[in-house]
Amino acid sequence: AGTAGGSPASSATSPWPREGGAREERKAGTLLPPRKLPADSRYATLLLQRQKTLGSMDLAAQVRLPSGASEEEWLALNTVDLFNELNLLAGAVQDLCTDQSCPVMSAGVFTFAWADGDTVKTPQQLSAPKYMEALLVWVEKQLADETFLPVLPGQPFLPNFKKGIRTIYKRLFRIYAHIFHSHFKVLADCDADAHFLMQVLDLPRPVNHSFKHFLYFVKEFELMEDS
Repeated sequence: AGTAGGSPASSATSPWPREGGAREERKAGTLLPPRKLPADSRYATLLLQRQKTLGSMDLAAQVRLPSGASEEEWLALNTVDLFNELNLLAGAVQDLCTDQSCPVMSAGVFTFAWADGDTVKTPQQLSAPKYMEALLVWVEKQLADETFLPVLPGQPFLPNFKKGIRTIYKRLFRIYAHIFHSHFKVLADCDADAHFLMQVLDLPRPVNHSFKHFLYFVKEFELMEDS
């Protein structure tokens, strides 16, 4: 127990490299070092295929499964990228989202208690920054577990892989929900243009575009129930 797909976490050291640079040196908190798939992994061909649609405003084309590609590998590849984007976004709002300003993880009238089913079995009320940090650490653990997300060619995906991916997306959505409900107006008041969001906050693209990409991907592969 403890992983999104219900498998034990791998005890071996993951071969996944972490990106270096200034982002790793930021203060501890909700921003974790980004994850990066090895260039020579089973995902190399998909990485090249995806490069063709990067930068396009056609989000439907960006999320669509390439012809002949494995759905499991496409889900894995994009989940790593979307995790990295949310990781950066959570880190970018650290000065706005504090234990004092957000003592409860919420989105409007909805509140979320944290439990991972492994080390935390009983749901606990956490402040929003502590909740987001716990959630990102948990997702990172899933992505580093090669039993759940295999890296080497020939390694099979678990039969319940997509169920585990759905759990990840359901939880990651809560970060977007909290930030949009509690902090987006502040970000917009500071400077709503793309330059501010991408350069000053060090985000890969504007928050709205990032969220739309997330939603398009979720809808394309039915990763969350409509509610």
